[in-house]
Amino acid sequence: MKVRNDIAYRFLLAEGFLCEAEEDLRLKRWRSCVSGSNLCIDNCGIAVLMLFGVSRTTHHPEKHLPQLLAEGTVSEEVGELIRELLPELELHDSHEKMLAKYGRETAYQSPWDIFTEEQAAKACEGARKSLALCRKLRALLEDGLEG
Repeated sequence: MKVRNDIAYRFLLAEGFLCEAEEDLRLKRWRSCVSGSNLCIDNCGIAVLMLFGVSRTTHHPEKHLPQLLAEGTVSEEVGELIRELLPELELHDSHEKMLAKYGRETAYQSPWDIFTEEQAAKACEGARKSLALCRKLRALLEDGLEG
């Protein structure tokens, strides 16, 4: 049951970060909305990897999920959901996470000066989409998990 608990925890994190991101969007806190959205998307990607038995300590799902697709071992339905998730993982990558944390240090541009309402709204929408896709994948794959 440990794997199921680990996956459930990733969903808990993703849902919590999405909730905060949506609140930040309403409160016009663009940087924190983008940051929370990124954390939601990241936890969704990790949860999907875990559904395939990949360690919970593995990061950069945007790099590992294409390898999984290339193996050709997933159903067409699962593959299509993963292909829909990949653009969100790639768009909200480590670079964006670093900008939300540290800004553009060489230009002395703080994280609060970087992100706009439009960027925050797009990030939040990407997080919503990622969580919805992740839930569909979980429904298709979790029954096959052991332990």
